[in-house]
Amino acid sequence: MITLTKADGPADLDGVTKMGIGASWDTTTGGSGGLFGMARKARGTDLDAFAILMNGNDPVRYAGLDVTDPLQNGAVTSTGDNQTGHGDGDDELIEVDFAKVPPQVTSIVFVCAAYKRGGDFRKAANVSFKVYDSTGGSTQQVADIWPSLLGSGNAIAVAKAFRVGSSWKLEVINERGTVRQGDQDSLLRFAVGW
Repeated sequence: MITLTKADGPADLDGVTKMGIGASWDTTTGGSGGLFGMARKARGTDLDAFAILMNGNDPVRYAGLDVTDPLQNGAVTSTGDNQTGHGDGDDELIEVDFAKVPPQVTSIVFVCAAYKRGGDFRKAANVSFKVYDSTGGSTQQVADIWPSLLGSGNAIAVAKAFRVGSSWKLEVINERGTVRQGDQDSLLRFAVGW
């Protein structure tokens, strides 16, 4: 099991060959009533989970939204875009098979953002990020990262996996920031900062 807190610093991923980070949230029930209020509640809140693959300080690929397998080998995959947050469990999941990640990828930054127009963290409740060890075909939750309710911005840098020689480490970032909605360059520049 991985002990994963921001204060403890990076955790060794020795023996972990496959890992997942799931994003989950609930739609808030506040807001105006009537027909428009019911329509907003039914539609839900759209947060988006991304894995930004880095070569040094240069983002080279990303998984998230409609990009479900950017390396086309199953190394980093996304379950795709859940636009409502409805249902139990993870709403979006990024999975990494470290043995398949090519050597030019030196780190992977995991980001969650209210990326699309109209998206807003203030319309989401109970946001959490679960970290899974999927080594050997089983899935075991090893950490739960809860972002702070304080601060502003529509994006959270959740965690970063990075190479140290032939092994990997994972550190919690859990920092808020802002990306321009629908702007891929803004999202990628946000990931570069970590």
